[in-house]
Amino acid sequence: MKKKRIYTICSAIVLVATVIASSCSTTKETVTISEDEKSAFHQKEGDTVKIASEETEYEIIIIEPGFNFWLQSIARPRNFYSQSYMENRNQIFVTNYNQRVMQPLRYNPDLYELQINYDPHTDYGYEVNYKLYNYFIYFQRKYNQRLGPFVPRI
Repeated sequence: MKKKRIYTICSAIVLVATVIASSCSTTKETVTISEDEKSAFHQKEGDTVKIASEETEYEIIIIEPGFNFWLQSIARPRNFYSQSYMENRNQIFVTNYNQRVMQPLRYNPDLYELQINYDPHTDYGYEVNYKLYNYFIYFQRKYNQRLGPFVPRI
């Protein structure tokens, strides 16, 4: 009986050690940035994008050099993603972004300035979700941030 228990304990220890060793060897996926995207990131001129929907009264104004150029030349075209896909991602991005705004000693307050009031139960329309989603992708890629568990891809 004692030999069986020792064997079971040893098997559990080997299993835990194997899991720990395999998790330590994983690598983070890196983001590949094209030359066109780099040129958008390095623009110095002020860029103002107004995110609004004619069907709704909601709007967001983004003042970010290079974002408008990036949105028109690099981002996926409209209707590439469904509205529900972007709403789900935006909810994750906004939650993580707002948490970082509340921690200015831990996260750069120049990047995380103001909270975003995004209610997941409100239909902001396709256009607002499209531009907000793409701004978060742009933001993460430009500033090498991760606002969710997934790699910010184009």
